[in-house]
Amino acid sequence: MPGTDDGQEGLQDTVDQELSAKFESELQMEQEMSNSNELPSNIQEFLDNGPFQLEDIPGQEEVTLTRSFGDEKIRITFSIADLASISEDPDRFTSDDDALSDEPSDLLTDTQSGGANTKGAVNQGRTKGGNIAVAPEDRIAPADRPELADEEDTPADEDGEPSFPARVSVMVEKDGKGTLNIEAVAQDGMIGIENVHYFPTGDVDDAKSYAGPPFGNLDQDLQVLFERYLEERAVDARLALWVPEYIDWKEQREYLRWLGDVKGFVDA
Repeated sequence: MPGTDDGQEGLQDTVDQELSAKFESELQMEQEMSNSNELPSNIQEFLDNGPFQLEDIPGQEEVTLTRSFGDEKIRITFSIADLASISEDPDRFTSDDDALSDEPSDLLTDTQSGGANTKGAVNQGRTKGGNIAVAPEDRIAPADRPELADEEDTPADEDGEPSFPARVSVMVEKDGKGTLNIEAVAQDGMIGIENVHYFPTGDVDDAKSYAGPPFGNLDQDLQVLFERYLEERAVDARLALWVPEYIDWKEQREYLRWLGDVKGFVDA
């Protein structure tokens, strides 16, 4: 039919313009709410005063920390995708007590605009994972260690709310002696180990390698000593507090980048 293509092109132009304008509005609002593109002082201080080197590529979800410890090469990775997974399935990280409660809990707050998955926009329950078999008296909490006594009253974030659980992968490699892959969860200033996988050849992609037992099934003394093993390598309470904060900061930066990139594509 004559004029059909022109009509469709006109409709497309109208929708594209409306979509672009909405992206622009959202982008401006998020930029006004964001204090700065620079790292907050508490996040920068951890990097300045700690042993880790940060590897963070803009546009990618995964973040890496690296360091040397004697003859070991240590590589820690975590991802901002954890925030998205919590937002999509908030009940996954609520406690059993919350699940049994007759009181409905707010799964989303109204402090985060635009749908970014920062911690203000997701349910901040405690993970079910971690070392659930460790008795409370056997847990090495920050308050139990003199060197961390100044942090015992420090809340997980500025609002005093518990931080979200962030999955952390710790690789400890020794040349010619293999690699330990330690899967853990960082939350509320604690590192909860879930699994320790040893790769004799160092090939962490070796699917046939025995993955080891669930960490919570190990002897409790062995669990405590393994936690101390990580603490000596600076995988400790400070790192457990820092990782969720960095994820929250980076996710907001990536959200702003995404808004601008998609708007640019629509406008092209």
